[in-house]
Amino acid sequence: MTQHGTQTGTQGRSRRALISVSDKTGVVEFARQLEARGWEILSTGGTYQSIVQAGIAARQVSDVTGFPEMLDGRVKTLHPAVHGGILAVREPGHLGQLEAHGIGTIDLVCVNLYPFRETVARGAPDADVIENIDIGGPAMIRSAAKNHAGVLVLVDPADYPVALQDEVSDAERRRLAAKAYRHTSEYDAAITAYLTGASDDLPTALPGTLTLNLTRAAQVRYGENPHQPGAIYRLGDATGPVIDAQVVAGKPMSFNNYADADAAWALCQELAAQESALPGHAAVCVAVKHANPCGVAVAADVKTAWERARDADTLSVFGGVVAVSQPVTLEAAQATRGTFLEVLIAPEVTPEAAAWFAEKKPDLRVLVAAPAQGVSVLDVRPLTGGFAVQERDARPWDDLCPEVVTKREPTEQEWLDLRFAWATVKHARSNAVVLAKDGVTVGLGAGAVSRIWAAERAVANAGDKAQGSVLASEAFFPFDDVVRLAASVGVKAILQPGGAKRDPEVIAACDELGISMVFTGSRHFKH
Repeated sequence: MTQHGTQTGTQGRSRRALISVSDKTGVVEFARQLEARGWEILSTGGTYQSIVQAGIAARQVSDVTGFPEMLDGRVKTLHPAVHGGILAVREPGHLGQLEAHGIGTIDLVCVNLYPFRETVARGAPDADVIENIDIGGPAMIRSAAKNHAGVLVLVDPADYPVALQDEVSDAERRRLAAKAYRHTSEYDAAITAYLTGASDDLPTALPGTLTLNLTRAAQVRYGENPHQPGAIYRLGDATGPVIDAQVVAGKPMSFNNYADADAAWALCQELAAQESALPGHAAVCVAVKHANPCGVAVAADVKTAWERARDADTLSVFGGVVAVSQPVTLEAAQATRGTFLEVLIAPEVTPEAAAWFAEKKPDLRVLVAAPAQGVSVLDVRPLTGGFAVQERDARPWDDLCPEVVTKREPTEQEWLDLRFAWATVKHARSNAVVLAKDGVTVGLGAGAVSRIWAAERAVANAGDKAQGSVLASEAFFPFDDVVRLAASVGVKAILQPGGAKRDPEVIAACDELGISMVFTGSRHFKH
C-alpha cells in the first residue's frame, strides 16, 4: 500500500496535485478536500480560476516551471518541471536528480481533455476543431499512468473519492492507469476518425486503418451459450437504444436478449418511420426469434398490433422478443397474457403496465428505449483473425425507384403491403421471402440456402392466409419457380430487386399467371 492521505509521505516529501480539467464537475469540492488533507495544488487556466475563486489556495503551473504560458496556451505544461515531477520513480536515484534540478514531485494528476468530440458534434469550423486537439493533457495523463506506482491519475470525476482515501492499493492504481490509457486512446481515435473523414483522398467510413474503441457497457452471465463468456460493449461515445434502454421490470438482459432486442427495435423503428405509407396504422409490433422477424404487424393501437403479430405465427413467437412503436398501456400489457416472451421493448410503459408485468410476468424483461440517433454507419462482423466491415444497409424506400414490369399493376392496398413486406424482408436473414397481407406478415421464410426453400417455408407458414397476399424477396429470382409457387397459393403481387439473367422468363410467368411484379433495383442480403 502507498499512503496518500497525509501531507508528507516517504522521506518527508510534500504531496502535490496537478489539476487541469475541461469537465469541471466536482473539481472545486475535490480541490477543497485535497487542501484540507494538506495537499499542495497546482493548476492552469480556467481550472485555476475556478479553484482560487472558491477560496482554495493554488499555484499556477507557470510559477513552478518559471516559464509563462505561450502560443495562446498551446504550451504550458510541456516542461521538465512538470513531467520530471510526474515521471520520477520514487527511489533515491530519480529523486536525487529532481533535487539537483530543483524539481518537486507531482503525486496526483487530475486531467481530462479538451472537448474535441463535443466540438465536432456541434459542427464547429475546422479551425476550432483543430484547436481542441489537446497536447499537454494526454502527455500528462500518459506520464502519470506510466508511473502509476507513485502517481495517482484521475480522468473521471467519479474516481475523485479514491484520492481522498488514506491508502490506495496497487490494484486500484493499476485500474486507474488502465482507465487513463483508455481515455487517451479513445481521444486519439476520435481525432484520427475526424482527420480521416476530413481528407478528400480517403473514404470516410472505411479508411486504411480502422480503430474500434469499445467500452464495456454491460455484463451478462454468458454469451450465446453457457460455456462462452460474453459482455456488451459500446462503440466510442455512441448511444444505443437497447444498450441504453431502461429496464422497468424483469430479469437482467442476456447476451441473446440484447441481439434480438436490437434486431426487433431496428425493424420496428424503420416501419414506424413509414407511418405516412401505412394510413390508419399508428402502431407497429415486431416479434423476433433468433434475430429473424417471426411476426410483424401494423394497427391502430399497440394491443391490436401485438395480437395481429402474435397470431401471424403463434409457434415462433413463443419465447420471442417483441418491440412496439407506441406506449404500452395496462390493456396492451394484459393482452400478452398466455404468451411466454423474453423481452418487450417500447418507447414508454405506463406505471400500471410495468407493475402488472412485474407481478404477472416477473421473468419478462421490459425495456423503455429511445429512437436510435447518430447510429454508426459501420456494420462490423467477426472473422478468424479480423473483421469484415461495411457501411450499414440504411437505404430507405424513398431512395428506390420501383418499376412495375408486368401487365398487371398492384392495387393501392398491394402497394402498401409490398412496401411493408420489403422493410420486413430487409431485416430477415438471407435467403429470405416474406408474405404479407393488410399490414401483417402471414408467412416468413428466412435463413434458407436456396430461394425456393425460403419461399416454400413462407408459404407453408402462411397456409390459407397466403390467399390475396403479396410476396417480397430480398434478392432476385434466378428462375420462375418462386412465381409459380406463389401463384398456386393466391399471391397477387411480388416485389424483388430484379437483375437476373432469366428476368424475361420470370416476368412472362407473372403475366401468364396474372401476378403483378415490381423491381426495386436494390437487393438487401443479410448474412
